[in-house]
Amino acid sequence: MNIVIEAYQTSDLPSMIAIWNEVVEEGIAFPQLNPLNDTTGPEFFAAQTYCGVAKNTENGEILGLYILHPNNEGRCGHISNASYAVSSRVRGLHIGEQLVLDCMAQGKAHGFRILQFNAVVRTNTHARHLYERLGFQQLGVIPGGFLMKDGHYEDICPYYHLL
Repeated sequence: MNIVIEAYQTSDLPSMIAIWNEVVEEGIAFPQLNPLNDTTGPEFFAAQTYCGVAKNTENGEILGLYILHPNNEGRCGHISNASYAVSSRVRGLHIGEQLVLDCMAQGKAHGFRILQFNAVVRTNTHARHLYERLGFQQLGVIPGGFLMKDGHYEDICPYYHLL
């Protein structure tokens, strides 16, 4: 499978919404409670600084995506934040790594100096290992900072990387 990471097109939105909602519904990584729909999805993705999609060049299928946006504003507006989603059908193929690397390049290209993740769930070991392998630094632990779908609270681990 040949994969390219590129800016999303409006024709990608149905697949992007489906993949995003899959992660939201799993309830173990994204803070959102409500899925996107045909109205909120396009608005949500359009509001981001940049959205990248992982596309199978052989058939055009969207396999994953990321959103990039400011983490704050004003004097902290140079710090970016991002979220990544990969379809459960293709997890384990290093698509997430390609998304993160592209996001780091896009963050720098869009004038951000830092990429910060506010709420990486402690039990999301695959993401944490990826971030650490790519040079992200963990800032600490926020005890019980994430409400899991099953109702228990899990620690979150903020990370950052200088761009």
